[in-house]
Amino acid sequence: MDEQEQSTAIRVEALSAPLQVQAQAWAQRLGLPLEDDQAGFAVQVSGDGLQVQQLGPQAPGPVRVDFVEGQAAHRRLFGGGSGQMIAKAVGIAQGIRPTVLDATAGLGKDAFVLASLGCSMTLIERQPLIAALLEDGLSRARLVAEVAPIVERMRLLTGNAIEHMQHWQGEAPQVIYLDPMFPHRDKSALVKKEMRVFRPLVGDDQDAPALLAAALALATHRVVVKRPRKAPIIEGAKPSHSIDGKSSRYDIYPKKTLKA
Repeated sequence: MDEQEQSTAIRVEALSAPLQVQAQAWAQRLGLPLEDDQAGFAVQVSGDGLQVQQLGPQAPGPVRVDFVEGQAAHRRLFGGGSGQMIAKAVGIAQGIRPTVLDATAGLGKDAFVLASLGCSMTLIERQPLIAALLEDGLSRARLVAEVAPIVERMRLLTGNAIEHMQHWQGEAPQVIYLDPMFPHRDKSALVKKEMRVFRPLVGDDQDAPALLAAALALATHRVVVKRPRKAPIIEGAKPSHSIDGKSSRYDIYPKKTLKA
């Protein structure tokens, strides 16, 4: 095993004996070993839920999906509601709550914000580890009365987003939201714990142009692409305009006007 392979090897472990059965079940589902001394990452079954921990000295703390407390709760309560840039980008307005497909769901933070504002969300995540964290986070959130109605508006699909979009079943989403991992290195983003943990595992979305093309073919009203503020646009169709923030921007590809 070379150094690169060693650094991204993953094992599953329980953080307490009563959770060992759950750990075995996740190991089987994810096709990962329960013991691997060479692993650089661990999928941990803890009392607080499923989490991914980078191993070794100077590693950041564990990453889990939490829609109930922490950043998600603060943004839900104090994030600015429909005045947020992402809300404007997807077309939320008085009487307008579009159906949205988040085709690069990640840890579900943006999808949760849109669901909390009343949008019906479908999430697609192709990286099995991240999809597992999302599934676990959604399951735990359904048990909490104040957020259960929000996560009930969030449906999770796993697998390749391009294939899902090309073979879509049912009514097409009005808006498709993309936030691809890109080779462009945004230093402010890379210091975030989630980025430090997941970039070695996930890599970059080299198929972003195909992702955009599939989204434009499926969405009925618009496609929105989130990018680091100074990053280039995705190769292919050109956005009509952008909404700029301090560190990010939203490129808007309109097809039809959203109406109440």
